[in-house]
Amino acid sequence: MAIAWAVAGLAALALALVAALWQRTHRQNRRLDQLLLAADDKLERLQVQFERFVPADVVERLTHGGDDFTPERRQVTMLFADLRGFTALCDRLDPAVTVRILNDYFRHMTAAITRHHGHVTEFVGDGLLALFGALEPDPWQARDAVMAALEMRAELARYNESLRAAGLPELRFGVGIHGGEVVAGVIGTAGLSKFSVTGDPINVASRVEGLTGKFEVDLLVTEAIREAVDGQFRLRPMPPAMVKGKAQPLQTYHVEAEA
Repeated sequence: MAIAWAVAGLAALALALVAALWQRTHRQNRRLDQLLLAADDKLERLQVQFERFVPADVVERLTHGGDDFTPERRQVTMLFADLRGFTALCDRLDPAVTVRILNDYFRHMTAAITRHHGHVTEFVGDGLLALFGALEPDPWQARDAVMAALEMRAELARYNESLRAAGLPELRFGVGIHGGEVVAGVIGTAGLSKFSVTGDPINVASRVEGLTGKFEVDLLVTEAIREAVDGQFRLRPMPPAMVKGKAQPLQTYHVEAEA
C-alpha cells in the first residue's frame, strides 16, 4: 500500500511538472509571438517611412533580398519639372504655408507620375526629377512620360482651384522631357545613396525644362520623344535653340494635347 501511495505521489508530481513546463512553454511561445508581431509591425512602419525617401519598387527589392541594382546601361525617359517664380513667392508667405503648398504640389505631381509607371527619384527645391523605364524595361516609356506630364498639367489646374479658394497665389510650372541611354544604378556613398541615372541625356532633359521659360510654355519634349510617340500627341514645333553643352541648336516641341 505504501508503495502504491509512493507511485501515485510520483505520478502526481510528474504531472505537476509537465503542467508547469507546458504553462511555461506556452507563456514563452505567446511572448515570442508578441515579439514577432511587434517586430513585423515595426518593419512595416519602417518600410512605409522608408518609401517616403526611396521609390517603393526599390524598397520592395531591398526588403525582399532581391536585385542589388548592379549598374547597367538602359534606355530611360527623364522628366524634369520646376515651379516658375516660386522663390519670390516664398519671400511673401509664412514658412509653414510655403512648405504646405509645396508638399501638396509634390503629392499631386507624384501621384500623376506614379499612375503612368514613372517614379520620382529626387526633389530639388521646388523641382523634381522623374524616371520612366529606369527600374524596369518599359517599351512605352516615352508615351508614359508625356501622359504623366499631361496629367500633371490637369492636376496643377485642379490644385490651383483649391489655392484660389484659400486666397493663396496660383502655381505655374515648366516640364521638360527627353530620353536616351544612361547608366542606371545606386549612386552615392555607404552613408548616403540613391537609385538614379547619369549621362548626357539627363543634362539635355534639364536644359529642355529650362527652355519652357524662354518659350513661355509649360511642357516641352525633344525630337527623340517626338519620334518615340509617333503622332500620338498634338505637338507644336518651337524654334531651335542653343543650350549649354550642345554645339547644335536643340529642336523641341510644345505638347498641346493627345492627338
